Amino acid sequence: MTIFRKNLITLSLTALGLSSVLVISVLVFMNSLYYEINAAGLRNTARLIFLLIGEKRITDYFEAGPADFFPGGAPLNADVFVPQAGDEAYRLTLIDRAGSVLWDSLAEGTLVNHLDREEVQAALEGREGASRRNSLSTGMRQIYSALPVFDAGGGVAGVFRLSLTTPSFWRRISAAALPFLLFACLLALAAFAAIFVFSGSLSASLKRLVDIAAAAAIEPHAPAEKIPVAGEVVEFASLEKALRGMAAELNLRLEQARAEGGRLEAILNGMSEAVLAMDGSLILHLVNPPARKIFSLGGGDVRRLSLLEATRSTELEQAARTAFAEGRPLEMELKLHRGQEQRFHVYAVPLGASAAAGKNETPGGAVLVMTDITRLVRLEQVRKDFVANVSHELRTPIQLIKGFSETLLDSPPEDTGQIRRFIGIIRKNAETMENLTNDLLTLASLENGGGSRPDMEEQRLAPLFAESVSSVEPGARRKHSEIMVDCPADLKAKLYGPFIIQALINLLDNGIKYSAENSKVWAAAYRENETLVLEVRDQGIGIPPEHLERIFERFYRVDRARSREAGGTGLGLAIVRHIALLHNGTTEVESRAGSGSVFRIRIPQEPAAPC
Repeated sequence: MTIFRKNLITLSLTALGLSSVLVISVLVFMNSLYYEINAAGLRNTARLIFLLIGEKRITDYFEAGPADFFPGGAPLNADVFVPQAGDEAYRLTLIDRAGSVLWDSLAEGTLVNHLDREEVQAALEGREGASRRNSLSTGMRQIYSALPVFDAGGGVAGVFRLSLTTPSFWRRISAAALPFLLFACLLALAAFAAIFVFSGSLSASLKRLVDIAAAAAIEPHAPAEKIPVAGEVVEFASLEKALRGMAAELNLRLEQARAEGGRLEAILNGMSEAVLAMDGSLILHLVNPPARKIFSLGGGDVRRLSLLEATRSTELEQAARTAFAEGRPLEMELKLHRGQEQRFHVYAVPLGASAAAGKNETPGGAVLVMTDITRLVRLEQVRKDFVANVSHELRTPIQLIKGFSETLLDSPPEDTGQIRRFIGIIRKNAETMENLTNDLLTLASLENGGGSRPDMEEQRLAPLFAESVSSVEPGARRKHSEIMVDCPADLKAKLYGPFIIQALINLLDNGIKYSAENSKVWAAAYRENETLVLEVRDQGIGIPPEHLERIFERFYRVDRARSREAGGTGLGLAIVRHIALLHNGTTEVESRAGSGSVFRIRIPQEPAAPC
């Protein structure tokens, strides 16, 4: 059963219920009116009989008594003065002031005292009384009307009461009730049948319209003539035609929206920027994959989450609220800490905002676009540090070269030894600048992936160690240091030979520079599972623990004065680290202040290289 038919039947039942309540109310009212009319008629009849008998005669009866006034004790002829009409039997009763019944037209013998009767009490008080009840004397339903009988002095001598036996109202109408009820039931059944048929016709027409809408949804591009015109209700034809047109237009717009949504989703998913769209209450309804990755949202539904719940960032929430309040786009830089610090450029745009929008206009939402600028910020910082460090490193040798050269030009010393000392200082600082320039070029080449170079080749490690040791041998002899090499002659690995030589030279040179005279430096190569390990150990001054994490940074020195005195550029270990990265490897250091240092380069290798 359709909701339309249910509503019609419910309305019909409601109307029937209201009609039943109205009929019952009318019958109750008519029942009350029935007794009121009978009571009024009885009161008029009592007055009429009282006048016909005569007030004086009745008063004399109460004063003289029936034996003295009338022979046989009868005050009047009941057949003359008390009419009888079928079921309606009038009853006349004379009651004295004590409530005793002096005479009754229907009852014989001694009757009970009537002083407690409502109508008798009213008459004894000098006013007309009326009541309705079952008579205790006759056991029948009676209507009573009582009139006071006054004596010569104006006092109440007794009560003149007339009663009428009346059938109940329901008994009166019982003869017509059954035909009426039958007619009402037949009329109700006919009304229900008509409503059922009518509602069925309307439901069929409405169902036809629903079928049209459903068919249009299933087959959006179906022509209108494929769907027959509904004929149940002629008035629905225009509505059906309009519905077909609306369904076709709606399906066309739906297809366009789907296509547009697909393109938008493809664009958002293909963006490297994180995009978050939300409504005016900051409840998210769109988050693209980069944003899910940044805030670890996974693939779950985020459309019920607020911006703060999803991102846990009060800065983003404040940016969205500020864009809402000002009604214009907002740009800001955001720092996030998800294991490591990340920086983003955030662009917040309120949806629905325009140049003509008033201050009281509430935007419908906002879009946040987050661009990861972590690498750019880091590179900018590296560039600044690089420029500052290079300037700092070059300033001292340039000033020394300039100062001593100007001294030689302006006032050359007469002592040849002094001239040679000045020229030696100039040469040493020129060599420092040359080393710094070479290291910078090497580092730049490594950061560019090693420049133009062939692929890695499998080669023996022993010759590479031998060439590295020979390059640092002059410095070792000057400090009477001994270099100990432990590299198997048959150890091979796939790597870039020249870069490995450069890394070993840097590590060995540092070990010699920062070790005391007559010290030893050990160099070794070995395999750990599928990793090639290059190790350099020295007996130098060591590195305090607080410097270990930064020792491979450019221009970072534990002791700047000692490093410059030894001729270091501050780039040697940075070059070693980049050479390891070029081989997809890592660098590590173990050291304590005053206990020497151990540097290792770990390079992953394919298994089964023979040793």
